[in-house]
Amino acid sequence: MIMVQDEIIFYGHHNVLCNHKRTIEVTKDNYLTMKGDCIIGINANKGCYDLNEKLKRNLKKNETFIKFEIVVESENYEFHGYGNDKLTLLNKHELVLRKTEFTCNRTAAIKCNGASSDVPPDMVRLLQQGRKGILRITTE
Repeated sequence: MIMVQDEIIFYGHHNVLCNHKRTIEVTKDNYLTMKGDCIIGINANKGCYDLNEKLKRNLKKNETFIKFEIVVESENYEFHGYGNDKLTLLNKHELVLRKTEFTCNRTAAIKCNGASSDVPPDMVRLLQQGRKGILRITTE
C-alpha cells in the first residue's frame, strides 16, 4: 500500500487549555477564547477542505486506519483514528478529530484514541507560549 500524508501548520495561543475529553481541533481563526477547550492551535494553514485529495479519499472510507502525529518543537504526541464514509471534509476553516462517531463537515476522523485532554503537559505549555505546531495525518 502507498502511504498518503498531509501536514497542517498551526500556532499555539495563551488560551490553549487542552482539557476536552472527546475532541481535538485546529482552526484558521487568529484568536482563541477560553470556551475553545478542545482547540490546540490557531492560524492553521488548512481546514478539512484543504487536505490533499488522495488523503481525503482515504479518510472517506469506512475503517481506514489514520495515524496522527502532533509535533511542537521537541515534543511529539501520536494517536490514531478511523475514516468513515459519512465524512464530508467540506469545512474550509477547521478540522476536528473525535473519540466519538459523530460526524459533521468539520470532522476528519472518528473513534480516535486521543483528544486534547491527552496532549502531554509539556506540549500544552509550549502551545500556551504560542509555539508553532505540526499536525501530520497519514493513511495507507
